[in-house]
Amino acid sequence: MKSTETKQQINQSEAMEIVEDEEAKQLRLEKETKESVLAELKRNFSLLERAAETVESRFTTRVLRTLPSIRRRLTSIILAQSISEYYGPGKNNARSSSMEVDKETKATVLPEVDVYLHLMTLIYLLDQNKLNEGLELANKTVTKMHDLNRRTLDQLAARVYFYHARFYELTGRLAEIRPFQHSALRTATLRRDIETQATLLNLLLRNYFVHNLYDQADKLVSKSTFPENAGNNQAARYAYYLGRIKALQLAYTQAHTYLTQAIRKAPQNNVTAGFQQTAYKFFIVVQLLLGEIPERSLFRQPILKKALQPYLHITQAVRIGDLNKFQEGLAKFDTVFKKDKTYTLILRLRHNVIKTGIRMISLSYSKISLRDICIKLHLDSEEDAEFIVSKAIRDGVIDATLDHNGGFMKSKEIVDIYSTNEPQNAFNSRITFCLNLHNDAVKAMRFPLDAHRKELASAEEARERERELAQEIAEGDLDDEGDLGEF
Repeated sequence: MKSTETKQQINQSEAMEIVEDEEAKQLRLEKETKESVLAELKRNFSLLERAAETVESRFTTRVLRTLPSIRRRLTSIILAQSISEYYGPGKNNARSSSMEVDKETKATVLPEVDVYLHLMTLIYLLDQNKLNEGLELANKTVTKMHDLNRRTLDQLAARVYFYHARFYELTGRLAEIRPFQHSALRTATLRRDIETQATLLNLLLRNYFVHNLYDQADKLVSKSTFPENAGNNQAARYAYYLGRIKALQLAYTQAHTYLTQAIRKAPQNNVTAGFQQTAYKFFIVVQLLLGEIPERSLFRQPILKKALQPYLHITQAVRIGDLNKFQEGLAKFDTVFKKDKTYTLILRLRHNVIKTGIRMISLSYSKISLRDICIKLHLDSEEDAEFIVSKAIRDGVIDATLDHNGGFMKSKEIVDIYSTNEPQNAFNSRITFCLNLHNDAVKAMRFPLDAHRKELASAEEARERERELAQEIAEGDLDDEGDLGEF
């Protein structure tokens, strides 16, 4: 009995030790995380100071690249400690309730670091869903940036404008800041602030799209110029918005091109899954409107599989030309399409479904009556079938003739495709894509700073040596003849 009791006591003590070890390990990990985040923030402060001294944007870019990793580990304790350490214990500008930074800062406080701390606070408030406090701080930060008017704040200002608009959108007041965004866009364009200009242009387009103001979005695009040197993220967003505008204007070829650019320029990772899903939804619908069928592998990607399920149903209906299946899918996923704002575009696919059915019938039958076409496509009358067939013939969808008196359609013999212009058009589109890709790659090339000056210096030295050598030859300083005479 004593032995069993002693064993139980030993097991209990071991279990307590394990629990204590796990708690200690958790505390140790939290402490290490806190220290690493604080060290990373201090390193970012020094980089921002270097950016202000040298007026080099690459230091600010390095700071902004660390935002996602810091954001995942940021807590109120870490944020409060970093603010108090930077501003000093005597003039602590951080309040634990709202994490708000006041306007009165020390003379030694750098505006770049000050705005960076405001940005980190905005991100923390957004993650904690404190929208009202975040909205108030965003307004104060934007006002502060406008008063400072420093070019070294341009990249930070672009991020602040984004979260400023995000808080207004989440609180349902996005339309209120539209005049302010227009004014900020004009200012950024005049100052040639590329990053802020691109960000504000995309924010305005999003503002218009949220309120279904597509005509005003089109006017904004026509009267503004997107900067060529903007980052890939902003370029992808801008191409996506252009693709949606062109799709609504029935310019499906241009819409397909812009949406393809948006998908290719967007980062291919799980972080951008939302953007990829949204872009692919419009891409698939536009591709169907062009008469093309998306690849099956597109719907099998893990990131897109669940989101594109309704669009797979529509694609299958368009591919086989089944009008009943198309109507069933439209009724079943009605709310999904309206939420994605693709409903009006999908309604246009009804005619494409009928055209696909007619194309398949023309390939299967050399001669078929209009009544049979009406039955196969589930049309209302033979007159509708005759009208649709005649329009398909005129649009070049099928190569056939229509006999009105006999009430039938007769397909022509299939000609050799290589005797037409189809191969030439296909090669032309591929060559155009390759040339555009080459031009974009050349524009995106970067070179070391002041590398050309070293080449100029070496060239100057070479020219100087040649000049001295020519002068010596002209003056006769070389005593080669005298040396040769002794031999």
